[in-house]
This record gives sequence, structure tokens and C-alpha cells, in this order.
Amino acid sequence: MADTISTSGANAPGGKIIVHHLNNSRSQRILWLLEELEVPYEIKQYKRTPDYTAPDDLKIIHPIGKAPIITDGDTVIAESGAIVEYIIAKYAKEEQKPTKEEWLDNIYFSHYSEGSLMPLLVNKLMFTLIPQRTPFFIRPIAKLIFGKVLKTLIDPRLAEHKAFIEAHLGRSKTGWFANSEHPTSADYMMFFPLEALNARLPEHGPKIGKFVKRVHERPAYKRAAEKGGEFVIA
Repeated sequence: MADTISTSGANAPGGKIIVHHLNNSRSQRILWLLEELEVPYEIKQYKRTPDYTAPDDLKIIHPIGKAPIITDGDTVIAESGAIVEYIIAKYAKEEQKPTKEEWLDNIYFSHYSEGSLMPLLVNKLMFTLIPQRTPFFIRPIAKLIFGKVLKTLIDPRLAEHKAFIEAHLGRSKTGWFANSEHPTSADYMMFFPLEALNARLPEHGPKIGKFVKRVHERPAYKRAAEKGGEFVIA
């Protein structure tokens, strides 16, 4: 069963958004966005199962059953990118949206986060976990095989992506991905994979670490973290 937390914020059209929030998941970025925009919302908390999957209760809200999911009146939206774009389009003030000059970087990194970067991070996690969960007598062979896959296919590509991100952040005068004066959808979307890089790969690079630290220090993120509860990258 889900626990419900009600939040306050600035006026928004209609009733409050409900965030169906799973601990240690991408839905943390949605809470941060809502806090930045001061949109009132409620949180329905869901806990991962012992095998670290989402509970079946989420399938009552959306058939795929993966967080984050929001409900806004009769509207149900899943997928982080779609949720971020919907909330910004409907609730953000004009000065909170990217300008024409910022648009291209904003849309690129909004899609790059889940389309290019997260698959590599998920593969790295899975190829690390699989040998640990194989039967004891074949574990050495599994470690050898998956270690080779990581070394030859995953880690070199992650290194390329880290260098690319470091270079881009180095060119940003403001430190945000669209070079805006405030976070845009690119930052909300990039936060989760960079949080993962920051936690799992200490050699990620100084600008990535600075970005994650900057997000953590924002009052809106602190409020989101307090309300969202447990957030630990696996």
C-alpha cells in the first residue's frame, strides 16, 4: 500500500498533482522540478520489493507499473521525460522556460539522458550484479565473462560519455546544461544519471561532481529530498 504526503506551494490550475513516488528511483527528479516551480502536489509513496522491483500496486495506476507516474486530474502520465515536459509546459512561468538560444541544448540533453547515457549505466549495473547472483560454482566463470564485457564494451563507452559531459559543462557559463540562468528540463533529466555516475564512479570528473553538488545544495532539492524520503543509488 502507498503512503500519502500532501505538500503546499504556489497556486496551480485545478487540483494538486499526485506523484506516485518509488523510493530510490527516477521520480526524485520530478519532486525536485515541482519544488523549483512551487507547484502544489501530493506524494504517494511506494516501496521497492525485496528483489528491488516496483510493487504491483503501481500497475493499478499505469499498466507498465514503473515509477515515476503522475496523475493530474484525469490525466495519467508515465516516463520521466514526458512528465518533465508536461509539467514545465503547463505550470512553469515563461521566465522558467528555456529561451530560443537555449532550446537546442535543452532538448538534446533532455533526450540524451535516457536515450544514450542511462542504458550504459543500467548495463553496467546489471553486468555487475549478475555474477554476484549466479550459483556459487559458476560464479568465477560469470565474473570472468561479464567482467570482459564491462571492460571491452561498457566502460570505454562510459568514459567517452563522461568526457563529453565534462566538456559541455565546461563550456556552460552558468553551469546548467542549456546555459540558462536556472535549471531547465535538461538539468532535471540529467540529474539522475549524473547522480548515479557520482555514486558509482568516483573518477567521473570534477564538473559532473560540481553539478550534482550544486543540485543537492538548492533549497528546492533539499525540500524534495526531505519529502521524497530514501534516495540511494543502487
